[in-house]
Amino acid sequence: MLILGIDTSCDDTSASVVQDGRTIISNIISNQSDIHAKYGGIVPELASRRHIEMIMPVVDEALQQASISLSDLAAVAVCHGPGLIGSLLVGCSFA
Repeated sequence: MLILGIDTSCDDTSASVVQDGRTIISNIISNQSDIHAKYGGIVPELASRRHIEMIMPVVDEALQQASISLSDLAAVAVCHGPGLIGSLLVGCSFA
């Protein structure tokens, strides 16, 4: 069984493909540290906007690295909390 996991709970956009609940086939992370560094912390609005930009490329890369397509997935898992509400909404809506 292959599961796509999505996390957008804070400022990193990430997606992984996991086989049988134990084996990580791919794990892609898009980091936003450079965006938030100049503000001295995470700016929720900027984080959620960047998730919107990065969610599709990150998921696409995770699927490509695992050599699978969406039709091969048995399920999609997504983080729905705790976290920044705007960021979480991006991940949940995409999933």
